[in-house]
Amino acid sequence: MKRREFIGTSAAISFAVSQPQLLMALDQDNQYRKEIGIQLYTLRDQIAGDVKGTLKSVADAGYKQVEPYGFPNAKPMIKAAKDNGLLVQSSHFNWDSVVNPDDKGVMPFKQILDSANEVGLKHLVVPYLADRNRKTLDDYRVLCERCNKGAEEAKKAGIQLAYHNHAFEFEPKAGGKTGYDIMSKEFSPDMKFEVDVFWVKVGGKDPVQLLRSLKGRVSQIHLKDLAKSVTTPDFGGIPKDAFKELGNGVIPMEPIIEVAAETGVDICHLSLIHI
Repeated sequence: MKRREFIGTSAAISFAVSQPQLLMALDQDNQYRKEIGIQLYTLRDQIAGDVKGTLKSVADAGYKQVEPYGFPNAKPMIKAAKDNGLLVQSSHFNWDSVVNPDDKGVMPFKQILDSANEVGLKHLVVPYLADRNRKTLDDYRVLCERCNKGAEEAKKAGIQLAYHNHAFEFEPKAGGKTGYDIMSKEFSPDMKFEVDVFWVKVGGKDPVQLLRSLKGRVSQIHLKDLAKSVTTPDFGGIPKDAFKELGNGVIPMEPIIEVAAETGVDICHLSLIHI
């Protein structure tokens, strides 16, 4: 790697992993400060070039845990994280094993669960939905049925299954209902939510109210801030500069952190860019 490229990469990592003053201002014994994590998709470009060096930078910045992506193809990230003393409890995974299990070539979910147990994961998260899985409310009902089945299977393996939202789940469909309305009603007690407060806001909802409405059903939250320039709700594409560091946007984070503790959220991850 050329020196100029190395400097650029190092600067990008330093910016991405720097902890916001908001979190550093929390009490030393605050559970989320003590166990603060980062979603590694934030650093996907850096990881592609240097997984070991990137995870070392994450640890040096003071993070305590990480959430990888693309599991089971995440083992190099997991190894590098553990080599640097980082806890790895959760990962986004290849969701078709749950959402579209009958598709040709899809890895059986049991195989993913076995791999998750091999590396010590306690949470697996459905990170996204393809367009074909979210056109109608009936699509969401099918999703719930399949996620509930996956959650039951995961529970038997000692793993918690959850769903990570974007904004499209909050777009009104037939009768004004949303996909998230269906999930909130039809997810079983075994199926949890990973709430991304940025996308909740982009979807026109209040993160604090949503977390309160899901008390006891949210296993993790993603924290990132939204630029003032974005008009919500927005169910189309948003610009890259819509993503802001905590405290530099329009989402009040202190109430979210408070309600997270009140409603039983286990883990807070920083997630600084579009995922």
